[in-house]
Amino acid sequence: MRLLPPFRLHRCAAWLVLSLAVGAVQAEKADRSKPIVMEADRPGTLDYQRQVLVFNGNAVITQGSMVLRAERIELREMPDGYRAASAIGLPGKPATWRQRRDGPADEVVEGSADRIEFDGRADTLRFVGNGAVRRLRAGSVADEITGATIVWDNVAEIFKVEGGAVTPANPSGRVRVTLTPRAEPASAPPAAPPPAPLQPSRTLQDKR
Repeated sequence: MRLLPPFRLHRCAAWLVLSLAVGAVQAEKADRSKPIVMEADRPGTLDYQRQVLVFNGNAVITQGSMVLRAERIELREMPDGYRAASAIGLPGKPATWRQRRDGPADEVVEGSADRIEFDGRADTLRFVGNGAVRRLRAGSVADEITGATIVWDNVAEIFKVEGGAVTPANPSGRVRVTLTPRAEPASAPPAAPPPAPLQPSRTLQDKR
C-alpha cells in the first residue's frame, strides 16, 4: 500500500460519513460487562428519584478500559435501563475520553471536546465543540479527525464529522481527517544459495 498524504475536506452543512478505510474502530466489547466507577475532587450528588449522579471537580468515570474525564460529569439511568452521560470541560481543559479498540492489543481510540455526550441506547459518543478523535497504534497517532461536532456510531462503526464556526484553534472552520496506513511488513532477505556438493579431494595420497 502506498502512503496516503493527509487530506482536507471542505466545511459542509450536511454530515460527512467516514467509514475509516483503515478498518473499524469498535470499542472493547468486554468493557460493557465491567462495573462503572465514578470519582471526583468535590462531593457528588445522587438523586434516586431522577436516577441522576452528578460529580464536579476533575471528575472521572472508568469502565474497563474506558476512561472519561471532565470538570463536570452527569450520569443518568433511563427507565429502560440504558445510561446516558454528559461530560463538560473547562476553557483550555476539554473533556477527554479514551478506550481500547476491540481487536489489536496495541490500538486505542481517544477523543476530546468542550462537551462529550454518551448515549447508551444508541451506543454513540458525541464530541461537541472543538472535537478531536484519534486512533493510536502502539502509542503513536495513526488516524485523526477534527471538527466542530464528531459522532462515533459504535454499532455502525462509522464516524460522522461536521464543520463549525471559525475559532482560533480552527481558523478555517473546516473539518480535517488524517489517515496513516499500516506499514507493510519487511520483505524477507533473499535465501542463501545452497552449499556446494562435497567433492573428493585430489591432493590426498595414500601413505600406507
